[in-house]
Amino acid sequence: MKATSATPSTSAPVAHNALPPPSATSNARSSRIAPHSHIKGLGLTSDGLAAPDGAGFIGQTNAREACGVVVDLVKSRKFSGRALLLVGAPGTGKTALALAVSHELGNKVPFCPMVGSEVYSTEVKKTEVLAESFRRAIGLRIKETKEVYEGEVTELTPAEAENPLSGYGKTVSHVIVGLKTVKGTKQLRLDPTIYEAILKEKIVVGDVIYVEANTGAVKRVGRSDAYASSYDLESETYVPLPKGDVHKRKELVQDVTLGDLDAANARPQGGQDIMSVMGSLVKSGRTEVTDKLRREVNKVVKGYVDQGVAEVVPGVVFIDEVHMLDIECFTYLNALLESPMAPTVILATNRGNALVRGTTDVVSPHGVPVDLLDRCLIVKTDGYNREQIGKVVQLRANVEGLKLGPGVLERIAEEGERGSMRYALQLLTPASILAGLSGRNQIEVEDIGEMNELFLDAKTSATNIGADGGFDGGKMW
Repeated sequence: MKATSATPSTSAPVAHNALPPPSATSNARSSRIAPHSHIKGLGLTSDGLAAPDGAGFIGQTNAREACGVVVDLVKSRKFSGRALLLVGAPGTGKTALALAVSHELGNKVPFCPMVGSEVYSTEVKKTEVLAESFRRAIGLRIKETKEVYEGEVTELTPAEAENPLSGYGKTVSHVIVGLKTVKGTKQLRLDPTIYEAILKEKIVVGDVIYVEANTGAVKRVGRSDAYASSYDLESETYVPLPKGDVHKRKELVQDVTLGDLDAANARPQGGQDIMSVMGSLVKSGRTEVTDKLRREVNKVVKGYVDQGVAEVVPGVVFIDEVHMLDIECFTYLNALLESPMAPTVILATNRGNALVRGTTDVVSPHGVPVDLLDRCLIVKTDGYNREQIGKVVQLRANVEGLKLGPGVLERIAEEGERGSMRYALQLLTPASILAGLSGRNQIEVEDIGEMNELFLDAKTSATNIGADGGFDGGKMW
């Protein structure tokens, strides 16, 4: 390979590891592109059928339609405590399907992904890691109605009185605040503690604020747009004058998870002295939550739900590489699935018949014990043909902003069919770097050929083991 520099003044070959010249846009912020950035949903039609290439998904028609049924079950609250098992070869889209399910459910439904090997933590027990993931996948939507005073500040007058403890100096006895909305104005006589909050928020006349009647909390929304000037650059955020009355009832919706509530209650609040601060710094980052604390949190949550203040939103736990769990984790998983507040569980594995981890003689399909397997709806993912691989590669090239020359797509699709689709996708970015070093703005077929000389796919590497020049178990041939 001879990649020449883009500048006409030199024709020396450029090495593989040569850095391209800095471009004028090198200082621009670039967003990270994840492996599944192109997945936007399951890509189903209104009658539940999979579109050929909808929402970033190519192929996997049966698996997508099956996941669509599961999404409908989750939305209708009829799938809690059950499990969906995705099985298929590596690189067939199991993780993409789980992410697509989370997109279909919406961002208000908690989605907690984890890998099976995460349970082997040195800080907390295996069962604690599983329980924590399940709790983080159960949301609590709290609806609270508050009485607030909202408007533009027209007057801010602190009233002073003699300090009874000292003959010198004065203290603020109360503060008069005038608020104006589109509908009218109102004067408020507020406590001096609220005046301290006003000073802390740096509120002045002309700011739009709201004051909570019950707690006395003061929040600055922004500067009234009546004070907006004609400057091009402004440091202020201008907001319109509030509508309605100054005194109004506002409904606030807050989304938390049971895992957030557990963590907040499990972390003891020490004093403000230096020893308490140092002690909190020395402690481990993860705190193990006791079953007693979780029962207390559940009791409080149940009280909120019974009062109609809160609503439980069961989410989704996604455990990838589930065959990495051992027999103790599988047993505990059965108990978690049967608990009253259980989320939807999606499992994924690429194993066939495999030994259940933690045992010496229990061989089970997919490395999952039969009693848990019996609770699962099993969905199989299929492999991709050359045409589908080509569509996925073109989709990823569009997402990553890469240009493909004539014949490149067919060549990469051929490599993907021979090796794997992941290998085909991994060739894109290095090939684009090589094309840039050669002074081209698009990938050509010779770049893909050069990549095959530099890198091996998994199948080729496996066949080379034991051959001349290969390496096997520390023995060189």
